[in-house]
Amino acid sequence: MLGIIIYLNYFNPHFLYFTSNRGDLFSFIQYYCIYLFPYGIAFLLQLPFYKDKSFINNRWFWIILFTAPAIFSFRVNFSLHHILINRLSIENERLFWIHCSKWFSGLFTALIPVYCIWKIKDSKKIPFYGAGPLGSITPYLLLVVCMIPLITLAATQADFLKMYPRAKVVDAWQLHPKWLYYTLHEFFYSLDFITIEFFFRGFLIISLIGICGRQCIIPAAAFYCCIHLGKPIGEAISSFAGGILLGIVSSNTRTIKGGLLVHLGIAWLMEIAGFVAAGL
Repeated sequence: MLGIIIYLNYFNPHFLYFTSNRGDLFSFIQYYCIYLFPYGIAFLLQLPFYKDKSFINNRWFWIILFTAPAIFSFRVNFSLHHILINRLSIENERLFWIHCSKWFSGLFTALIPVYCIWKIKDSKKIPFYGAGPLGSITPYLLLVVCMIPLITLAATQADFLKMYPRAKVVDAWQLHPKWLYYTLHEFFYSLDFITIEFFFRGFLIISLIGICGRQCIIPAAAFYCCIHLGKPIGEAISSFAGGILLGIVSSNTRTIKGGLLVHLGIAWLMEIAGFVAAGL
């Protein structure tokens, strides 16, 4: 299923390719569909392999199935904060803050609805999805170290260098001092990973693990893969495996802190690799 979606996105772009959000209703529906269908179909495809199918009778399963893609589509398309940013008089400053604000605003547009669901559904039983304590960080650091050769190899590829380092957009806007805007960019970029981990490994895994068991891991990874459409194809493909791995970790530990450490570590390594390869 994901192979078909990735093929259509990268090799037949007129059929399925919409990585630029316009913030209108049509864009919201587009994103909602590309998130909902793989997420829901992944549950359907697993049914023949599991004896226990009782989760389909649980109303919270259906609520989360249809609500989660809507929350993330809303997050992608939210742009009301642009009204305030557009008041800035300097164009380069305005473009920079519009670019970075999507990560800051996304923290709230995604996690406030998730918090409301947790408050109603699970607040009396467990901490906020993924906020539980973390044990040893050594296994997670080893995972990050294992990614260094792969990232080094990726940094030799043209499609990787078109995307990374993400902070190179600062150069296009001629902002000074450059180091300050690089730092601000990386800070706000890091906020995106907090949102991602709480949503995909916290909300989609921990809220459903007691209802669906491990059947919630692959659908969450399929959903996660689809938010990478438009990034380098290798990153989109590997995100599915990464989503499964981090989903397993989250289901076992009931915390997203280890996965967040891995995710941030890999993201920062990719930024560093991009800077080195580009000679910035």
